[in-house]
Amino acid sequence: MKKHISMIAILAGIFFLITACNSNTKKRQEIMKADKNELNAIFPKGEKGSADLFTGNAYNIGLVDVDSVFTTAVGNVFFEPGARSNWHSHPAGQILIITDGVGYHQIEGQAIETIKKGDVVKCPPNVRHWHGASPQVGLQQIYIVPNTEKGIVDWQEAVTDEQYKK
Repeated sequence: MKKHISMIAILAGIFFLITACNSNTKKRQEIMKADKNELNAIFPKGEKGSADLFTGNAYNIGLVDVDSVFTTAVGNVFFEPGARSNWHSHPAGQILIITDGVGYHQIEGQAIETIKKGDVVKCPPNVRHWHGASPQVGLQQIYIVPNTEKGIVDWQEAVTDEQYKK
């Protein structure tokens, strides 16, 4: 009888441990999934971008104002999942440093590239392109626009859903 009670106690203990471990694993997976969609902000979010220039929610904060000494504009853009810029070009080009998240970049006539934390993207002068977040994960980028005496940006039409989903 004692062996029978001991065996039941052992089985109950094993069942409890398995249930507890599965529960903790599920909680960790849910937390990891939520964290995947949270970006680690380096700079404040900034001002919401105009619906005339962005699809979805994108926020910009200037970090280095245009002046005659450095002739460079630097800022940070935070794209919520699915947000993207319109087609645009820069007279002197643009450099993007991806600081967090996952997104897309496309130069007109080329395939869409996936961009992620740690990537550096060079947009050639006067070449149409767009960039933004993936549908599931946001994107944070630092932009550098050199030689601002040549101009900063020429905004164009919105990137269609069809173009974005390619």
